[in-house]
Amino acid sequence: MSVREEFWSIYREALPILLIALGGGLFAGLVLEGMVESVERFPGLLVMIPVFLATRGNVYGALGGRISSGLHQGLIEPKFERDQRLVNAVTASFINGIGISLVIGVITWLALLLLGWEVAALYELVGIMLIAGVLTSVVLIFGLLALIFAGFKYGYDPDNLVGPIVTTLGDIFGMVFMLFAIGLVEVLV
Repeated sequence: MSVREEFWSIYREALPILLIALGGGLFAGLVLEGMVESVERFPGLLVMIPVFLATRGNVYGALGGRISSGLHQGLIEPKFERDQRLVNAVTASFINGIGISLVIGVITWLALLLLGWEVAALYELVGIMLIAGVLTSVVLIFGLLALIFAGFKYGYDPDNLVGPIVTTLGDIFGMVFMLFAIGLVEVLV
């Protein structure tokens, strides 16, 4: 395959998912707009959102890369089955996703406290991050695997799909579950 053919192949595979990602990003922005009132109730919330969304991409982008490499090497089959490599990758990603969510809540609280800025209670910020982190982790793991497996079965290079899929799912469900977590913490507190 020539360089030109390779370029067009990558472009053809990536363009549709990038357009979907654009729509997903706009939707996430609309959800964020709906959270403005909660920012007053939970000072520090806006500080956590970009970090939360970025870490979703970091943790689950790494999972997507592992799965993509496993598919290319023939070490992982593109189906949901009990495969030790797949189980280990998913478990590590889930633990990392939850752990970093808790760290985000604690570090945000500490940073704002040290700066002398108004900040919500530690248990509120950690609670929001824990709920949103668990829910997004579950959706990202299963959504990412399903889309990568389906794409691979239809001849798409999973390396072209991982980034946009993780970003889109992370932004959409990260914001939706963040909004849900805020509402739940408001009710419980």
